[in-house]
This record gives sequence, C-alpha cells and structure tokens, in this order.
Amino acid sequence: MPLPTDTSAPHDFDFIIGDWRVSHRRLKTRLAHCEEWVAFDGLSSTTKILGGFGNVEDNLLQLPEGPYRASAVRAFDAASGHWSIWWLDGRNPTQLDTPVVGSFEDHQGLFYAQDSFEGRPIKVRFTWLSTPGQDPRWEQAFSSDAGANWETNWTMVFHPALPRHPAFPPQG
Repeated sequence: MPLPTDTSAPHDFDFIIGDWRVSHRRLKTRLAHCEEWVAFDGLSSTTKILGGFGNVEDNLLQLPEGPYRASAVRAFDAASGHWSIWWLDGRNPTQLDTPVVGSFEDHQGLFYAQDSFEGRPIKVRFTWLSTPGQDPRWEQAFSSDAGANWETNWTMVFHPALPRHPAFPPQG
C-alpha cells in the first residue's frame, strides 16, 4: 500500500516513477581515451519515499559478463533546494557511493560530486534529461581536471516497460 505523498513535495523526479526497460551504453574503459562502447539492456523500477521528498530506483543491469542489481536513492533537501543521489551496487552492498548533489532547471538536472577513480581524484557529473514527450535519459561523466574537460562514460535511455496507449501520451 503506497503511503500518501506530502502536498509540498517536489515533482522533479516524477518523470521516472514507474517501471522501465533501459538501454545502457558504457565506455569499455574510463578516463583512458577509449572510444569503444558496450551496449546492454536493463530493467528499472522507481517508487517515491519520504512522502515524495525522495525515491528509490531498483535496477537489474544485464551486463555481457553477467547481471547484477543496483539501487539509486534520491532525497530532496527543501532548505537548499537540492537533491542528493546515492548509488548502491549489489556487488558491493556494504558501501554507498559518494552522493552527487544538484537540481533541475528546464527539464535538465545536473548533479556533481568530488570522488576518486582508480586512486585518482575526479569530479563526477550526472545529467538527467526529462524532456516532455521523450523517453528520460541519464548520463554519467568524469573529469580528471576539475571540470575543465568531461568524458561521458555511461548513458541510459528509459523506455516505458509497457507500450503506451495512444490516448495516454508520455508524462512530462
């Protein structure tokens, strides 16, 4: 039974609530001038939590080397107007990734974090695109030079799990 949503809850991530088939593309090697992409499918299901001030995304990623589960946890801080997003990889279930923090403007969400990759300090950027009438899209990019240059290394396009009836166009 879903609990009621708070009437003052933000609607930034309403576009991703529900069940999805996901088309993934990921660079074979990150931050190594690689141009070879690996494509794979996945499934995703997102539900609201915290009265609408957060959500949880459950994922099944069907990598060529074998499937795994992961989850994104998102929470909105009403005082700052920013979202924080944590990633929990089922292959390492005792550690949450460093959260990326940001907000939406004109159907685009930008979220950043300072992190490390293979022992090097990096900046991480998540970009969410929620253009009305189009399938939602997510991108991850890394920068090893404090944000002067970015390498997009993973993209996801979310397709409705069930075909939409023509009378019910995509939600914006």
